Amino acid sequence: MSKRKKVNRAWLAQHIDDPYVKLAQKHGYRSRAAFKLVEIDAQDRLIRPGIAVVDLGSAPGAWSQVLRERLARPASAGGGIDGRIVALDLLPMEPVADVEFIQGDFRDEQTLRRLEAALGGARLDLVVSDMAPNLSGVAAADSARMADLVELAVAFALAHLKPDGALLVKCFHGSGYSQVVELFKRSFARVAVRKPRASRDRSAETYLLGRAPKAGAAAGHPVDR
Repeated sequence: MSKRKKVNRAWLAQHIDDPYVKLAQKHGYRSRAAFKLVEIDAQDRLIRPGIAVVDLGSAPGAWSQVLRERLARPASAGGGIDGRIVALDLLPMEPVADVEFIQGDFRDEQTLRRLEAALGGARLDLVVSDMAPNLSGVAAADSARMADLVELAVAFALAHLKPDGALLVKCFHGSGYSQVVELFKRSFARVAVRKPRASRDRSAETYLLGRAPKAGAAAGHPVDR
């Protein structure tokens, strides 16, 4: 058996036994990633009725599902959601009720214009991003690609958040991580690091939460690499 097949079998066995995978299936979430947002929101109270939120890198849609649950109106109040959710991803995503989905590359200027047009000039309360690049296995290259996505998310957030808005992004704890943290500190009044229990211990992923964009923060601080 090849090394790759052994690794795939080991991953599959662990995936099947993963308690968060089983919980996701039980609750009807599209991936275990839903519980990362659930845990962070339980701590930081990011999702409130009436907010406008953009979900970047949304496919397969687990975070959009959580957002929709949190904003759902009771059936007695007519259903639907109290707020607005716009989701974006390069990959297709099966519809989530009451979520507007745009398929396109977040790194592409035309896609950003489509997203801005969908928002219609409305300011956002929250931007969440579980985006990650296609991994090459080369740590330095993967960290650089991840940092690029974080920079884009920060630039988008600075341009569209309300003064008391928040940005939650995934990043990699490795090469370039300290520069990404500095970017957040330059851009937001309050910055916190989150590592939810649903994030596998061996994973380098962590989440940065920035609150209250700083007045005059430029929407394009490059991360030094």
